[in-house]
Amino acid sequence: MRYLHTMIRVGNLDRSVEFYTQVLGFVEVRRADYPKGKFTLVFLRAGGDEEGGPALELTHNWDTDSYDLGSGYGHTAFQVESLEAIGEQLTKAGLAFSWGPGKTPNGKTTMAFVKDPDGYELELLEYS
Repeated sequence: MRYLHTMIRVGNLDRSVEFYTQVLGFVEVRRADYPKGKFTLVFLRAGGDEEGGPALELTHNWDTDSYDLGSGYGHTAFQVESLEAIGEQLTKAGLAFSWGPGKTPNGKTTMAFVKDPDGYELELLEYS
């Protein structure tokens, strides 16, 4: 078995792609419009992942501009080289961490959380 991707629905595709690529450094892998179904799919790969590695699928339904997150979603976690650098990118974009940086419960790793434009929580972990 191989992990392929996680899909999230986004209300504004351009805003979400800009956040993930320009602020967090993801790479757009592929994009496809489906006019009959009235939706677009964009697959992104984290900048540090190998080509063909797991992806984040952004699904934009053309007739929907927002979603309720629900209470079951927690967060998606990514390892980063520098929380300080991510913090600077967020500040440039007029954003901020939603929590942290601080230590993980075991005290061994530094972490922070940020919300994407649709409110999805992302956990960012910096291992020393």
